[in-house]
Amino acid sequence: MIVAGVMSGTSADGINVALVRLAKDAPGRQPALSLPKGRPRHTLLAHEEYPFAAPVRRAILGMMNAELARVADLARLNFLLGELYAEAVAKTARKHRVKLDLVGCHGQTLYHQGTSARYLGRRLAATWQTGEGAVIASRLGVPVVSDFRPADIAAGGKGAPLVPFLDYLLYRNPRVGRIAQNIGGIANLTAIPAGASPRQVVAFDTGPGNMVMDAVMTELFGKRYDRDGKVAASGRVLDGVVAQLLRAHFFRQRPPRTAGREEFGREYVGRFLQICHGASKPDVVATATALTARSIADAVQRFVMPRVATRRKESREMIVSGGGAKNPTLMAMLRHELAPLGIKLHFSDEFGLPAEAKEAVAFALLAQETWHRRPSNVPSATGAKRPAILGKISYA
Repeated sequence: MIVAGVMSGTSADGINVALVRLAKDAPGRQPALSLPKGRPRHTLLAHEEYPFAAPVRRAILGMMNAELARVADLARLNFLLGELYAEAVAKTARKHRVKLDLVGCHGQTLYHQGTSARYLGRRLAATWQTGEGAVIASRLGVPVVSDFRPADIAAGGKGAPLVPFLDYLLYRNPRVGRIAQNIGGIANLTAIPAGASPRQVVAFDTGPGNMVMDAVMTELFGKRYDRDGKVAASGRVLDGVVAQLLRAHFFRQRPPRTAGREEFGREYVGRFLQICHGASKPDVVATATALTARSIADAVQRFVMPRVATRRKESREMIVSGGGAKNPTLMAMLRHELAPLGIKLHFSDEFGLPAEAKEAVAFALLAQETWHRRPSNVPSATGAKRPAILGKISYA
């Protein structure tokens, strides 16, 4: 079965498409996570990235402002993104001469509230990923699985993270404890102790990934991101600012936990810039970069290390994926923060999965599970009360 996984992250930079060949399963096969030695039998055939045009990106970021978004524009954006996703998948399939059987599209997150809050007399959690699956299916002529997160929320989970399904299958090792760390707009980890069962997997959002860094670069330099981390490398980290920010409630909150632009978006960046007032521009970018690195290491030390402290001595690795893996300055800071914890830094490329393709591959795998009516959330990661079949299917 050849499945296209489609991902556009919270940074709203563009569309990632991964074409994946997944082995067909025998009828009645149990969910992959029930197999103690299971591995995803997948072959990455191709991966392409398509940046959003500047007006589209501005529109997406504007729709993330829940106070100002207009209903008509939200509806139009849903159908526009469906067209753009379909075009990206079609272009990738043509380029690599691949005939698709299925598409798994995450969509663009506009709002994510994983923790319940009171609304009109009820306590509700909510999430919204936009990008019309019916449009994608119609344009491509194949079924599309989309809208993955609501089923986990309906089962009592936070709707995130969902990539631990792939992380466990890909990185579980009988002798090595591993942390799969993705750094997109938001940074999230999956901790897999040596020889772990699915119930021992820990996964949660650590805090900002590229989101704050990118917003600061846009505000101060008019650029979308800090290419190769050069601006941060020229600055000095304001250690007091980082320490102050890490005292916020979010970073002390025990997992499972999720984050998005509601926590680290425009308002947060505005406060961040106020705290850094008077510092040079490179120093502000360096401080934003250090915030990501230190919040990751802090999360590992607080919430991952205590869980493995009583286990036998084992090697420990962190495997990084996502756009942040391309930032040498961020990676140097993260390596420095992890050294005292005895954790060696690696990249998903070393395991045959390009850092920028991993999440798209994950949603190809999740789509296959949904197509076969199998649950693919990891309740220990999301906090769900039960396994859930994720997503909705749009037929061509």
